[in-house]
Amino acid sequence: MTQDNDTTQPHASRPQPVPGEPPQGSPAPRAVDAEEPAADAAAPEATAEDALAGVERERDQYLDALQRMKAEFENYRKRTDRDRLAQRDAAAREVVLDVVPVLDNLERAVEALGQADATLADGVEMVRQQLSAVLNGRGLQEIEVLGQAFDPTLHDAVSMAPSPEPEGTIVAVVQKGYRMGDAVVRAAKVVVSAGQ
Repeated sequence: MTQDNDTTQPHASRPQPVPGEPPQGSPAPRAVDAEEPAADAAAPEATAEDALAGVERERDQYLDALQRMKAEFENYRKRTDRDRLAQRDAAAREVVLDVVPVLDNLERAVEALGQADATLADGVEMVRQQLSAVLNGRGLQEIEVLGQAFDPTLHDAVSMAPSPEPEGTIVAVVQKGYRMGDAVVRAAKVVVSAGQ
C-alpha cells in the first residue's frame, strides 16, 4: 500500500512551475529598451558606409594597378620600337659597309679610264653616281676631311707629312670615310700635316 501512495505523490526532484513565471531552464525574456530601435537603424547605415568605403578603396587599388600596367606597357612599346630601329640601322650599316668598297673601285676605274677611254670612263662614272645616289638615299654621307683638324673618331691617320698647313690638319685623303647619321661606317684614311 505504501507503494501506491508513493506513486500519487509528486516527485520531489521535479519542481512545479509557478504561474506567471517562465519555466526553469528557458532564457529570461529581454527587457525592451526604448532606444534600441534607433541603434538598430544606425547599424545598417554604418555597415553600408563601411562597405562603400571598402568598395572605393578596392576601386582605387584597381585603378592604380591599371595605370601602372598602362605606363609599363607604354615603356615596353617605346623600348621595343627603339630596339627595332637600332637593329634596322645596324643591318643597314653592315650592308653599306660591304658595298662601299665597290664604290671605291668604281671611282678608281673612272680615274684609270679617264686617260685611256673617255667614253667608257663616262659610262662607269654614271654607274658610280647611281650607286652613290642609292647609298645616299639610305643615309650614307661622305665625311668631309680636307682642311679639317684631325679627329680620331672620324679619321684614321696613315702618315704625317711636312706642310705649310698647321700641325694636325688633314692635307690628303687616301680613302674616303662615310657615316650614317651619327654612326661612322668607315673612318677616312688621311695624311696629317706635321707642320713646317
